[in-house]
Amino acid sequence: MAPRAMTGKLGPDALAAALAATGAADGAVTQGPAYGEDAAAIDLTGAGETLVVAADPLSLAAESVGTLAVHVACNDVAASGADPRWLTHTLFLPDDDPARLRTVADQVDATARDLGVAVVGGHTEVLDALDRPLCSMTALGTTDRFVSSGGTEPGDRLLLTKGAAIEATAILATDFREECREAGVPAATLDAAAGFLEEVSVVPDAAAVRDAATALHDPTEGGVATALLEMASASETVLAVERDAVPVRPETRACCDALGVDPLATFGSGALLAAVPPERVEDALGALDAAGIEGAAIGVVESAEGGESGDGAAGTVRIDGEPLAGPPRDELYPLWEAREAGE
Repeated sequence: MAPRAMTGKLGPDALAAALAATGAADGAVTQGPAYGEDAAAIDLTGAGETLVVAADPLSLAAESVGTLAVHVACNDVAASGADPRWLTHTLFLPDDDPARLRTVADQVDATARDLGVAVVGGHTEVLDALDRPLCSMTALGTTDRFVSSGGTEPGDRLLLTKGAAIEATAILATDFREECREAGVPAATLDAAAGFLEEVSVVPDAAAVRDAATALHDPTEGGVATALLEMASASETVLAVERDAVPVRPETRACCDALGVDPLATFGSGALLAAVPPERVEDALGALDAAGIEGAAIGVVESAEGGESGDGAAGTVRIDGEPLAGPPRDELYPLWEAREAGE
């Protein structure tokens, strides 16, 4: 049997080829494709009004694909300092089962309504090469202050909202509920963990901290660890983080420990990573608290030293003093692959 192709994000080197294909030059594009940046910024007026555009696919969270797809795309717009307003939805289905279509469409509709976002177009078709629905969303919004992933400054403090692996916890408690139960996770814990799906939006998190932030980024595939590497690369700085400072909820710890998943290296939608000047940290944490959102300081931004390698090179992340070798492959993928191999 031929080896199974790897699922997940491309590595930085392979991604560079795609990011270099930018088409015609356009002076209105103030932020184009770049490693670590999840949204584009387009100056439409010449007077500071910026259109923010972000695109994301989602397929693997089978029970809630429509819900998560809306949140993941809108999160990228919110994590750029904008208010998401519009969505286009491209949906590929493995068959023409009307119940499956209705389920996904209802999830998209309800989630977009809750966020105050209009679905303005898209495309739907059946592709029998798939074994599950695939939603590809493009979210758009506007702002008068675009906040990139690469705006961090040495001395900034790193804040994280809610906690690591919020999205992964919900997936483990739904898609892998039986496996977690067999590993000893109580039903009450799994029920609470499944409810984390309601917390994967960072739209309110971003609204609370964006005025104080020099940079924002939302962890998705690969979790907090990958998000830190992307932010460090985009800003050409060094990020130093203490693992014990990263919030991990008890339900997350229980589900991740049961199936051998590192909470810092798995799907992290629901958390927002913010770089904030030290004099604005209390303002940012106070704004989060006023919005009913947990927040914690997890590390600092340091200047990069000369050279292209070593603990002080630009784009380096250190966790408890140890440098990350590269973006981790999300630790949920082996679980999905093991399930498929056993079918």
